[in-house]
Order: sequence, then C-alpha cells, then structure tokens
Amino acid sequence: MPCVSNHEALELAAILRDARNGALLRMRSEIHSQPLRMRGESRQVAHMSKPPPAPPSLQVLRKEIDSIDEQVHRLLMARGDIIDRLIQVKQTQEVGSAFRPAREADMMRRLVERHRGILPLDTVESIWRVIISTFTYVQAPFSVHADVSVGESAMRDSARFHFGFTVPYVSHFSASAAVEAVAKSKGDLALVSATSSRAPWWITLEGSGAPKIIARLPFVERADHPAALPVFVVSRVADNAMVTEVEMWSMRVSGWNAEIARALSPLAEIVAVPDTAFDGAALLVSIAGANRLEKIKAAMIEAGASVRSSALVGSHATRYTVPLNGSVKS
Repeated sequence: MPCVSNHEALELAAILRDARNGALLRMRSEIHSQPLRMRGESRQVAHMSKPPPAPPSLQVLRKEIDSIDEQVHRLLMARGDIIDRLIQVKQTQEVGSAFRPAREADMMRRLVERHRGILPLDTVESIWRVIISTFTYVQAPFSVHADVSVGESAMRDSARFHFGFTVPYVSHFSASAAVEAVAKSKGDLALVSATSSRAPWWITLEGSGAPKIIARLPFVERADHPAALPVFVVSRVADNAMVTEVEMWSMRVSGWNAEIARALSPLAEIVAVPDTAFDGAALLVSIAGANRLEKIKAAMIEAGASVRSSALVGSHATRYTVPLNGSVKS
C-alpha cells in the first residue's frame, strides 16, 4: 500500500468533501424544482379545463326586458309632463295650432338615420308617428278627415299607422268633402290621395286664410310599406312651422293634352283633372328646387299650353326612400 503524506491526505479529503457537497446541492435543486414544474403543469391543466361562463338565464334576461319597458313607460310619462308645461307656455289648447311639419320631418329623418338592430323600421316609424300625433292631440284636440273614395281600407291603414287610434277618424266620400270639413274646423286635418283625383279639390286652398297642404305621407317610402298609399295632409299651421322643400302649386292651363303631360313628367309630379272653365285642366304640381316653377311654365308654353293662373297651396318635406338593401335616400 503506497504511503500518503499528510499534505496529500488533506487534499484528497477536500476533493471528496467538495464532490459530496456538489452532489448534495444538485439533489436538493432537483427536489425543489420538481414540485414547481408540477405545480405549473397543474395550473395549466386547471386553466385549460376551466368551463366557459354560463349564458344568462331566461329569468335574468326577462328582468332586463322588464326594466327597459319600465324605463320606456317612465320616459313617455316624462314627455307628457313636458307637453303639459308646453301647453301652459304656448296656450294652444283651444286654437288648434300644434302641428309642426318641419319639426316632425326632422325627427323622422334622425330616427331613420340612427335606427339599427332586428326591430323592423316599420315598427319604429309607426311608434314614433303615434307618439307625435297623440301628444299633438293632447296639446290641441283634432280629427282626421279621410277621403275614402280611393279605397277605404288603404286610407284607414294610412290614418291608423300615422295617427294611431286616439285621434278621431272621420271618413268622407270625396276629397272635396274632407277638405271642406277641415276648412270649417279649428285644427282638424284631411288625408287625400296624392296621385289621383276626380275633382280639383286643391283650388279651395288658394285663399290666404284657407288650409294648406302641409305634408305628404308616408314620409319614409319603401316597396313593402304597410301604409303605402300616397296621401297629402291638409290643415292649418303657423307659417314658421311649415317645411318648404317641396312646394305645391295650383295651376290652371288651357290647351292641356297628353303630349304636354309627357313633356312635364321629368320636371314635376302632377295631378291633373279636366277644367271646363278654361277648356283645359286644373293641375296640382309638386315642385322641388329653386326657380322650378318658371321652368315648368316655360315648358308648358313651349309645348303649346297657356297658363291661366297659379297659386301656392302648400308645401311638404322631401321624402325618404328606403330601397330593399336598407340604405336611405332622400
């Protein structure tokens, strides 16, 4: 057995001690690191296996609907409180001057522009029309006089869609009778066909104190509108409440024929009935844009007609047209 000096023995003992301590450290490191990895893996598995949140129950959703319904009702009552104060300020309860065609047109435009979601536009339009009409009725009671000669069911649908069931509905067998009833009232309105007529009822609107055409309905037009019958609304309103985007003119012409009608069709919408007084026709002409009246008169003269008289008998807002793709045009 070789002889080992004390110095060599000490060095050997130090080497063995260092090796033993290193192995011990590695074992401890492995012991401590293994649970950490296992805990991380456990957390990852727990995170991956966590179920998605459950959808709200029907009871919760119905409570939300009930809350919204209550808010809508309270807002309607708050609107009624404001109308009550408005009546006191304007003192219009007796004079029948609560119609505001320009304001209503602006409200309907904003309604159409902001509408979205699954609720049909027809429903929203009808709700707002009934709200406006009913609160107008509360301010100054009025009746709707309708010319049913163009079709009673279609005219009734239009009246109920735009004015609801609170406003009284009175049927007449001619446009002239409906307009006459309005002329004798304080604040009623008439609904008459905007596309055809058997007599020139609009001639009675020519006087300065006579009722005027204040609107054309439906304001929002589309192919599947539930109240699609085109009608004029005739009533008395304050001059500053009128909307003048489309002017309505009563014109009497001589020499009227089909060729002149075709020549004018690109320039304006026209309702024409025979006028024996001038051996021609009485016209109700819808004119949009500046200086269009003079252009129409010039076109008539060029086509061989003579303009005997003309008078402004009202105005209304430009209509919105909603095509099938849902975009809005005005």
